[in-house]
Amino acid sequence: MGTGTQRLVILGAAESGVGAALLGKQQGWEVFVSDYGKIKENFRETLLQNGIEFEEGGHTERKILNAECVVKSPGISDKVAIMKQVRDAGIEVCSEIEFAYRYKGDSKIIAITGSNGKSTTTKLTYNILEEAEYDVAMVGNIGYSFARQVAERPCKWYVMEISSFQLDDIHTFRPDVAVLLNITPDHLDRYNYVFDNYIASKFSITKYQNATDYFVVNQDDKVIKQYLATHSIHAKIIYFTMDENNIDKEQEGGHISDSRLYIEYEGETLDMSIHDLTLKGKHNQYNTMAAGISSRIAGIRKEKIREVFGAFEGLEHRLEYVATIRGVKFINDSKATNVNSVWYALESMEQPVILILGGQDKGNDYSEILELVREKVKAIVCLGADNKPIHDFFGHVVDTIVDTKSASDAVHASYAFAEKGDVVLLAPGCASFDLFKNYEDRGKQFKEAVQNL
Repeated sequence: MGTGTQRLVILGAAESGVGAALLGKQQGWEVFVSDYGKIKENFRETLLQNGIEFEEGGHTERKILNAECVVKSPGISDKVAIMKQVRDAGIEVCSEIEFAYRYKGDSKIIAITGSNGKSTTTKLTYNILEEAEYDVAMVGNIGYSFARQVAERPCKWYVMEISSFQLDDIHTFRPDVAVLLNITPDHLDRYNYVFDNYIASKFSITKYQNATDYFVVNQDDKVIKQYLATHSIHAKIIYFTMDENNIDKEQEGGHISDSRLYIEYEGETLDMSIHDLTLKGKHNQYNTMAAGISSRIAGIRKEKIREVFGAFEGLEHRLEYVATIRGVKFINDSKATNVNSVWYALESMEQPVILILGGQDKGNDYSEILELVREKVKAIVCLGADNKPIHDFFGHVVDTIVDTKSASDAVHASYAFAEKGDVVLLAPGCASFDLFKNYEDRGKQFKEAVQNL
């Protein structure tokens, strides 16, 4: 694909779109970028410097519908008018990771997806490869786009965080190692509210793999288990588990038993106490196993992996410790944008919790966290424009529920309810766009408010 002056149209001019534009231009395509909104200054600057034609504030049909290939931003739904026209015109649509894949040469890819834990697992895997002095880049949903990295500084290894949206338009994308951490209902508005469509989207990470590739997968996830029971996978499957009934010590993979983590690969065992892992909580034990198995497949010695496991600093806005003020601990988990993430956050708390919950609700089903809230939460501080769903669901469960409209108010209210030995946990379970720019903005404002106490 991509010979002579074929026309490449890119919809959306953020990180992935601009990355695809740079790569397209480098590979000899005639490139045109179209953004329905306003293009951010840094991205506009990049397009201008590279002489790439673009428009913003709307789509000009005649400049789009003459394309050989359209690369669309992961954020653009197929329901928008221009995408319907592109599909009707029979133009090839591919995601940015698919486009970049076609120019990656003989480099290797570890691709990580799942409803929760993607960023942590990606960063941990990348750190291991980097510490082992591999020529490696971290791309995708975290860091640079894959396309920009391939265009500007190609590497031998790519560790990629991939969302379901990025997987929706792949046609050949084939990672050497694909990782599937878990599947819980998320983004269902993009999948016609059909959970099976979202499940299929996540599994497409392994769609084009063959017997020489690896599919690293969580054996304890019910949704994954059900899918695998009825679908065939061409890659070699390697499982990780914490369920004693699933553990087969002869089999390659990862497991945790008696507070020890084991990774078996090619006749060698990595064995360490879970108390020596810097990442705490059950969900992080899954993330750690996935990263460890992927790194072993990539050829990294178990000693190096163990070393990184014992020194890795977690991600900002992901169960991030902020401060302890007069015996009250503050934790920022602003990246917990769905109910399952809140479950993981609460599951790892060992002290009574004041929970800051709320935001832009994606049709949340809070029953998943009901038992944990009952057991651990003293008060709920709502942080959102519309908190009715939270009041309706938890009104009979938690005695104290209050509404706030800013991070500062939420922190002050939480601190007022907290006693020495309690934890104030920001784990909103919702998107942030009602009151904040994004989850990072929400997390930063929360941390500032804590520092200002």
